[in-house]
Amino acid sequence: MRRPRGPAQRRPAQSGPAQRRPPEPRGHWFLVAIAALLMSGALLLNAYAHNVVGETRPPPADYGDSAELERIRSGGPLVNVSESRPLSARPKPRTVALTFDDGPDPRWTPRLLDLLREHHAKATFFVLGAHVAEHPELARRLVAEGHEIGNHTYTHADLGAVPAWRARVEMSLTQKTLAAAAGIHTRLARMPYSSAPGAVGYGQLAAMRLLGDEGYLVTFTDVDTGDWSRPPVDEMVLASLARTVEGEGAVIMFHDSGGDRTRTLAAVDRLLTRLEKKGYTATTLTDAVGLPTAHTAAAPGERVLGTVLSFAQRASFALVEALGWFLAVAGALTLLRSALFAALAWAHARRTRRRPANTGVPPWAVPPPVSVIVPAYNEEVGIEATVRSLVRTDYPGRVEVVVVDDGSTDGTGPIAASLGLPGVRVIRQPNAGKPAALTTGIAHAAHDVLVMVDGDTVFEPPTIGHLVRPLADRTVGAVSGNTKVGNRRGLIGRWQHIEYVVGFNLDRRAFDLLGCMATVPGAIGAFRREAVASAGGVSADTLAEDTDLTMAICRRGWRVVYEERARAWTEAPASLSQLWRQRYRWCYGTLQAIWKHRGAIVERRPFGRRCLGYLALFQVILPLLAPVVDVMAMYGLLVGDPLPVVAVWAGFVALQALTGWYALRLDGERASVLWALPLQQFVYRQLMYLVVIQSVATAVLGARLRWHTVRREGTFALAGQAVAIPAAGRPAGRRRRAVRGANAPRRRSRP
Repeated sequence: MRRPRGPAQRRPAQSGPAQRRPPEPRGHWFLVAIAALLMSGALLLNAYAHNVVGETRPPPADYGDSAELERIRSGGPLVNVSESRPLSARPKPRTVALTFDDGPDPRWTPRLLDLLREHHAKATFFVLGAHVAEHPELARRLVAEGHEIGNHTYTHADLGAVPAWRARVEMSLTQKTLAAAAGIHTRLARMPYSSAPGAVGYGQLAAMRLLGDEGYLVTFTDVDTGDWSRPPVDEMVLASLARTVEGEGAVIMFHDSGGDRTRTLAAVDRLLTRLEKKGYTATTLTDAVGLPTAHTAAAPGERVLGTVLSFAQRASFALVEALGWFLAVAGALTLLRSALFAALAWAHARRTRRRPANTGVPPWAVPPPVSVIVPAYNEEVGIEATVRSLVRTDYPGRVEVVVVDDGSTDGTGPIAASLGLPGVRVIRQPNAGKPAALTTGIAHAAHDVLVMVDGDTVFEPPTIGHLVRPLADRTVGAVSGNTKVGNRRGLIGRWQHIEYVVGFNLDRRAFDLLGCMATVPGAIGAFRREAVASAGGVSADTLAEDTDLTMAICRRGWRVVYEERARAWTEAPASLSQLWRQRYRWCYGTLQAIWKHRGAIVERRPFGRRCLGYLALFQVILPLLAPVVDVMAMYGLLVGDPLPVVAVWAGFVALQALTGWYALRLDGERASVLWALPLQQFVYRQLMYLVVIQSVATAVLGARLRWHTVRREGTFALAGQAVAIPAAGRPAGRRRRAVRGANAPRRRSRP
């Protein structure tokens, strides 16, 4: 059976026992699973780490009343809750502790540090571990320039709202990143969305107790400038100076990350200038309250763990960035390919319409005799319909049908021989595979125009005439016909029908104009004997003998063209398991053919660069990376705003539907089948790219693909009845003849 497109869509050699091979190893799926696990872990880490938005709202209202809360509310901004009673401290008179939350930020933190150095001021930075992991050099600079670092959690989690285990993880991860970046731990902590001690309630008190048990001093503020909401600069400066009227000390909170901090820098500059005039000292928090530094040396083990964490986070961020670029490039290439191939298909259709209408007489001086070769292995359910469709051709020249029974273990040979049809010969040989069967058929063929047909395929009466017509041009060595899916009623059949039509009517038309036809399908193709001989005959080097032969013919300088009017109806796999086996063989065989003919890339003719380049990019590399699209889509849905993801998905489905509609229109097919296209994105597409992944892994690991047989359903074998072409495939306004069954009256054809 054959296909319209894709590396996972190439017909391998038919085979029976003679070509059975040991099962391929399953180790590649283990490698794929490991890669998927690592990728998922990286995305989860990146999603967790980049859930960092900083202050975006006022502190939540917190309620409660107790003696403990009252001591905290009436105390200073630095609180120790590790003892039986909360202890607090205030900055010394004429001392200001400037604190900055949510950093470090690669844009704003360096500018702020430069500003502090100009004013000879020190400050305390309550950092987010995720930011430290991405910019460890900033943490090192903070310490080197004498500033103090506090723990503001890893991802700006609201410690009053998360479980205790999450709070411990948040604080511990930040300590590890500080250990890796600057070799320190810190005893200072500030809870996100906290403010002055007077706003503490039961919710924050529970988080404070947890932090106290971990050895932290919890820091609040005397002045929350609210710079995250971008108030006027003067407003922030006046609020900060309000505590200095009586010469009191104060803890003032700004932010050095989380958005545009231009106003924050301006406010800090003005504030420090005013404080200098008032004789105030701007220093670190512990120095302001008269305590030893909050920094302690980190243990070597903590430094190692922090280094691993930081590397993993940066690697995950780099991966997401790379995947984002890949999606952008892949999307652009897909759009460009769709536009180019639609334009080429339109040009090909115009050229085809300018040809003389089919009158039943080919443009030969004398219609050449044709040998039709049918290699068959265990095709008893369909061989009769195939042979009868070939005999009842409209072609006016001599036609012989050579059926090569390749060691079938069923009734394929006896059924073909018992038909007693004129011009039909049955040759039997021990099982040797499809390439050998074709070679036998060519050797016994009496004529120089060869038509190759699979044993599960039915021709329309005009098909041979249409197929042979382009060979009147002496430069044409082979002609690809138009394969149609016969069993298209089920969902799987409809998906394959859409795939076949789009592939043949866009890709093959474009390949015809570009001179880079990759495959004349085994289901329907016409060859000049001279062209086959120049290519060295049908090779058994690959499982895609049709692709191998087509590439070899093109490399010898012959033209290979597409004739859309030459129709053949085939039986497609009816189950996902059968479809998997078929496409796995096709894809593996195509990879073999690409590797075998890789030398064509450097040849003078452009065939190799066009054909192999296209196959490698669009039918190997992009499908190989296609899971990234699904993974990133799920990532976007779960982590970010789902609307852009849905919009992009809908846009690409709409593009596919438009392309499919045009292809169906060119082929005279009904567009109503496109209702199944969106569903194709959730099963069929994934199966196709998994086939590519397995095929590439099998090839890279050097395994030999075993043979999988595809079970035939006998779509065209209806004893005693006319075997009709599916109505859904008939072009509107045109009548198609039926392929008659065993008891239908025979129309005489020329022997």
